[in-house]
Amino acid sequence: MANARVTLDDLVLIVERRALATSEVSYTRSLIEKGVAKCAQKLGEEAVETALAAVADDTKAVVSEAADLLYHLVVLMQARGVALEDIYAELGRRTAQSGLEEKASRSKG
Repeated sequence: MANARVTLDDLVLIVERRALATSEVSYTRSLIEKGVAKCAQKLGEEAVETALAAVADDTKAVVSEAADLLYHLVVLMQARGVALEDIYAELGRRTAQSGLEEKASRSKG
């Protein structure tokens, strides 16, 4: 699959498939077996690395770290049983109004 364009939907399917393998052959499976906390830790590390690459003005590193970030987000979603469709639905709900209106609606209550 070298040089192939992979969408977020594709990545979810890849992670789902790799999660079914054994941890001896699948890094994805080994992360999931370590639990949600480990998956969340890896996601946090990648988020920091992405942010650091951005402020270092290193576009190539931002691309690389963002790919890692998306992968680890999808692994965490798999570990927690969160469907991408649910996230798409939430994004749809949020983008139906302005960002300021959406943020204000979350702070009420």
